[in-house]
Amino acid sequence: MVHLEQPQLSGLGRNPAAPTGVLVRLAAHDAGRHGLLMRKGQLPDAVAEALLTHGGSDSAAQLHGRRVSPAMRSRIAGHPDPAIRDARADLVRTLVECGSGLGIESLVEAYGRPPAELAADPDPRVRAAIAQDWHDRPAAVQSALLTDPDPEVRATATRAEHPGVPPELRERCLADPAVRSHLARHLPLTPAQFERLLAAGDKSVLRALAGNPCLTADMVARLQDSEDPSVRVAVAYSRHVPPEIRDRLLSLVEAEDATGSIDAKVALHWSSYRPDWLRDVPLAERLTYLDCPHAVFRRTLAESTDLPDEAWQRLDEDPDVSVRYAAALRSDVPSETLLRLVRAHGDPSAFRPLLVEHPNFPRRELRGLVDEPDPRVRLLALEDPELPVAELHQLGDCEESILRSGVARHPNVGADLLERLLADPEPKVADHAAANPVLPRASMDRIIAQARL
Repeated sequence: MVHLEQPQLSGLGRNPAAPTGVLVRLAAHDAGRHGLLMRKGQLPDAVAEALLTHGGSDSAAQLHGRRVSPAMRSRIAGHPDPAIRDARADLVRTLVECGSGLGIESLVEAYGRPPAELAADPDPRVRAAIAQDWHDRPAAVQSALLTDPDPEVRATATRAEHPGVPPELRERCLADPAVRSHLARHLPLTPAQFERLLAAGDKSVLRALAGNPCLTADMVARLQDSEDPSVRVAVAYSRHVPPEIRDRLLSLVEAEDATGSIDAKVALHWSSYRPDWLRDVPLAERLTYLDCPHAVFRRTLAESTDLPDEAWQRLDEDPDVSVRYAAALRSDVPSETLLRLVRAHGDPSAFRPLLVEHPNFPRRELRGLVDEPDPRVRLLALEDPELPVAELHQLGDCEESILRSGVARHPNVGADLLERLLADPEPKVADHAAANPVLPRASMDRIIAQARL
């Protein structure tokens, strides 16, 4: 989060080109310390020392592992102030008490004991933390956690599919209210086990059962009459459901969604249910879903790698943009298809790689996006690291702060434009400008001087 009152100081603390002397001075200000602690890589010893001086235990809690040198770790471990010396361990222990964690290495460091010992700690919160963070724990430890007297420990041990439940404990765990909904989601079930879970009358168990990819056709049929929108959607996505039943179930949920039902909206748009099985069926069967009226099936089909050209042409022109995006990720997608999709809808990827980073994307066309009316499309012009200064000025004058922020991060931004962005009324823009490694040293010194550091 940007420190709203002093975004320049926070950004400068992250600037990879800022010299040690500047960083040391930043440590005297709260916003500067925020930026320094968000900085990538190992902090110079002088900067870590300044953080300890000005930030005390709050800063010390973040100075650990690869963030500091071995010499500085030793310095903190032997610090005369116990609040600094124990800051990291105190933070980890506090998070454990709240049911959170920072990873197995932090647990071992904070408690000073190996994971196997912590798994038998008298405090159930510590055992739960081990169940959450020790992902490659041995089978014997997992069995002990699955039979732990504390229900939260047992629940935490089964939230992830792995390391799983050994066969000899399955019946016991399926009868355990603390964990059965976790197991119902993925465990292969016998008919008797399925019936017992169904009879439990637990909504979370029922929803988990509905999404279990190991269900037989008979089991799926037993769920078809549920009135729960999530169950209806999960069943509709099953490989065992004929098209007419799928259409009926989804129509019911869509009608509920249209009347404002939150449960229906979540089930249709935000649930984790997907027809992933479609990826593994023979090509001839997959191609029958080109005409499926439900976009999620066409989107899953578009994740294939072996479709014929005519199928790709259909998917590239699909009425649902999410299907077209999925199809555009294939390795041999035509460059003109990528460009047309980006010009029309931008690049909605929440994660890299973006469509404009696809090897087939015509990168020479990026700067042509500067004049597009949609700001989401204009933003992609900034993916060109050599975007001319004139175009950067044009985007820097836009009313959308996301565009100005993008300009402030750009490696080709000129000193005069960067100076203007440092004074931008939107704090995030000023923060990004101060963090840009092309920021002149004179500007860094002025920021420091204005803050009287």
